[in-house]
Amino acid sequence: MAHGYDTMMNPSIEGLLGDVGSKFRLVTLSAMRSREITNYVGQLSRGMGASIPPQVASTASKPLSIAFEEIAADKIVAMEVDPEAELGLEAETEAENALDYVGA
Repeated sequence: MAHGYDTMMNPSIEGLLGDVGSKFRLVTLSAMRSREITNYVGQLSRGMGASIPPQVASTASKPLSIAFEEIAADKIVAMEVDPEAELGLEAETEAENALDYVGA
């Protein structure tokens, strides 16, 4: 069901900031999702369709507008990533791979 978002003024940036938390996070999240939507549309023309399609019915034609609508509808959510935990996981994986290699 389309909500009738017709311009960049709707959904409002202030409303999106309330959902996401910061301007940087909003820009990053919307840019990443916009690229995914662009890739999806490109893959459809080649018959592949392996990317995730838009999660809202929209009258907008621009991928960034669709991404903003998805954020406003809470279909796309930003996640916190702990870089230290990722580094620990990578180090653990590398150690396991090294042990597998030595043991082989």
